Amino acid sequence: MAKRFPHQLLAVLLDLALWFSPVRSDWLPATATFYGGADGSDTMGKLYLASAQWRLFRSVSCHVAMDDQGYGVNNAALSTALFNDGASCGQCYVIICDASKTTWCKPGTNWVAVSATNFCPPNWSLPGGGWCGPPRPHFDMSQPAWENIGIYRAGIIPVLYQQVKCWRNGGVRFTIGGFNYFELVLITNVAGSGSVQSMAVKGTNTDWIQMTRNWGANWHCLASLVGQGLSFTVTSTGGQTIVFQDVVPAWRQFGQTFTTYQNFDY
Repeated sequence: MAKRFPHQLLAVLLDLALWFSPVRSDWLPATATFYGGADGSDTMGKLYLASAQWRLFRSVSCHVAMDDQGYGVNNAALSTALFNDGASCGQCYVIICDASKTTWCKPGTNWVAVSATNFCPPNWSLPGGGWCGPPRPHFDMSQPAWENIGIYRAGIIPVLYQQVKCWRNGGVRFTIGGFNYFELVLITNVAGSGSVQSMAVKGTNTDWIQMTRNWGANWHCLASLVGQGLSFTVTSTGGQTIVFQDVVPAWRQFGQTFTTYQNFDY
């Protein structure tokens, strides 16, 4: 039997359908909490360099150094069921408070669009791993994003969500990490589906080398590419492939980010 929504909630769903390009046409149930401070700063991934290798200060971050990557405070950590082993990193979702199930929805048009920037790990000290344990779909949102839809005192609310097209300012960005024969690349600011399905790199003096997902939006390969300019071919989870030709110069330094003028439509 199709789910029936109260008139007020149905009006919100219809309005959102006009604003966003849904990747999925159905609205799915989930729950939502928040973490971090009122300014959202605690939800940002951090990065530091040690022994010429990348280290994660927040090991559950999809992107690392998100405050430099343009995602802002409207972000969320995804539970195991939604995270998909990191393949969902960067995807965009519209989330609304399900007023048919709770009185803790914020009055008015209570919806927010968020980017998936973190993983919400299960808490195995709780039954089933807590809210973020499998198979629960759950969004652990930044406080500023969560307060668009829920009343602070609630703590946790039932929501409806839908994956939508990501809109980004500017082109895809590549941040270069790794050391010696270990090439690590962080890809960010991905529009369209928002996430990456596969990726390959080509040095000035090499053929195309397939890369493997390292964690979240970080991809790596074992190759000697030091001193070579780099090109990338990237396929989004929406199925679009773009070749980013000669986007990283041979004089690059580890930790540098290079911005392109190309981005994804889907």
